[in-house]
Amino acid sequence: MSDLATRAGVTKRTIDHYTNVGLLVMERSPSNYRLYPVDMIKRVHWIEEQKRSGMSLSEIAKLIGTEKIESKPYEEIDIHEIRLQMQKLENDVSKMMETLSEQEKQSLKQKVTPESVTLMQALILLLQ
Repeated sequence: MSDLATRAGVTKRTIDHYTNVGLLVMERSPSNYRLYPVDMIKRVHWIEEQKRSGMSLSEIAKLIGTEKIESKPYEEIDIHEIRLQMQKLENDVSKMMETLSEQEKQSLKQKVTPESVTLMQALILLLQ
């Protein structure tokens, strides 16, 4: 556990908490030590990014599928709530973009893939 904490740049307590709430996957060694797969380092970094963006651990758990989520029938999905969340995200992104330099904006634009743009457009069409 301390090796993962050191490599991920967080405390052992953080790793322990994330494990206890099901955000991290681990196995036990024969001597009862926690063994984490290497990809858990990336997961910890991603969890920390999501927390900085304002997400709760339960929201993060839903995103990575560690929480059992009952799928709702289409009729029960609150489209209005989804639209409000998308508007909030759009406002947050706009505010963030205002703080970036032109070079940072160009760098960010280069990282957006055509697939992600297509996905965003499909979501917008779906929710209209």
